Amino acid sequence: MRPIGIDLFAGAGGLSLGFEQAGMDVVAAVDIDPVHSATHQYNFPNTKVICRDIGKLSGDKILSEGGLSSGEIDVVFGGAPCQGFSMIGKRALDDPRNCLVGEFTRLVLELRPKYFVFENVHGLTVGKHRNFLQEFINEFKKKGYDIKEPYRVLNAVDFGVPQDRRRLFLIGARREFELPDYPGPLFVRPSRNAKIDLDGSRIGPTVWDAIGDLPEADDYPELRHRDWTRAKFGPPSEYAKYLRGIVELKRDYVYPREWNRDILTSSLRTEHTPESKLRFKKAKFGETEPVSRFHKLDPNGVCNTLRAGTGSDRGAYTSPRPIHPYTPRCITVREAARLHSFPDWFRFHVTKWHGFRQIGNSVPPLLAKAIASQIVAVLGAKPKKPGKSLKMGDPSLLSLNMSQAAELYEVPSDVTGRRLRVAVNA
Repeated sequence: MRPIGIDLFAGAGGLSLGFEQAGMDVVAAVDIDPVHSATHQYNFPNTKVICRDIGKLSGDKILSEGGLSSGEIDVVFGGAPCQGFSMIGKRALDDPRNCLVGEFTRLVLELRPKYFVFENVHGLTVGKHRNFLQEFINEFKKKGYDIKEPYRVLNAVDFGVPQDRRRLFLIGARREFELPDYPGPLFVRPSRNAKIDLDGSRIGPTVWDAIGDLPEADDYPELRHRDWTRAKFGPPSEYAKYLRGIVELKRDYVYPREWNRDILTSSLRTEHTPESKLRFKKAKFGETEPVSRFHKLDPNGVCNTLRAGTGSDRGAYTSPRPIHPYTPRCITVREAARLHSFPDWFRFHVTKWHGFRQIGNSVPPLLAKAIASQIVAVLGAKPKKPGKSLKMGDPSLLSLNMSQAAELYEVPSDVTGRRLRVAVNA
């Protein structure tokens, strides 16, 4: 029997995937964004997706929608939208987005899981925001939960992800259950010409280990108007073998997916001007191109933090996308997914804007897996690799615009920021 989890603020499903890889069944996923909910539904066909405003959702409603009874839930996990705490934002304590942290608290206390995991930006640990975090911790202590203190800021690069990305994690347990430890680093930053082995070596993958085998998007004219094509992949690194499904990791209990390994997905091209291409070509590895302010990836290093930008309700700002190490262009959504530790079967919305936002807003799955594995261990669960493969959801879920996705989930189309683009179904 696999432990049961619920993902709040699920987005496309980075945390969901990591917890599944650790051996849990994620039975329900909640998110307000219809486009992200549709992407989650495609990738997690066994999970009940609840596309609702979490402030208007009760614990009983989640149990009902997920077909659960009170007391069945082993862990509730999630990261409330964090823009109000971000180090690149205004960091205002009265930012209305910060009230969602309170909604996370309320739902955990209503659902009463054995464990919960709270994830957020590391900016929440700095300055006046530490008071906010302490209030959050104290509320749980008053209501029968112990907190593993001190909380930890973990870097994805320490857990086999070729990206420098720090996130706050806080683990709580109902008082009658054992608190797990936070995971310690499993890897060290890669150095030039280092050999990696995700099941043995402590040296993590590089940028080129992650994307070097991917077909060159600019060689496929069809990727100008759709996000997929049949393509020939190059020789993979050990890390790429794992993401392509050629090898499996030890202690990875994800449900196998049915998918076509010969198709390159999430790779809609970006057309750059000749002037931009020249500037990108001249930029040095690991440095910021001065005009675009884009970071050029060092093939022998790790990626800078991939960010989501903002929704249309806040200006539709797109965060700078890294420049490919060798081709004078921004990376594709699939290349970003590789740098985030998403396997190739995992697909994103067909538009670049939504796809990059889904990655930038997510926790790298391998980092999530490290956290979830600690909880699986203290639960005493003995997960096994499922033998039956899952058929992915309807591909049309990946090409819905906001209005279409809102209609699917019977929610208002203005429930969150909008971005409409022509989408081509694969």
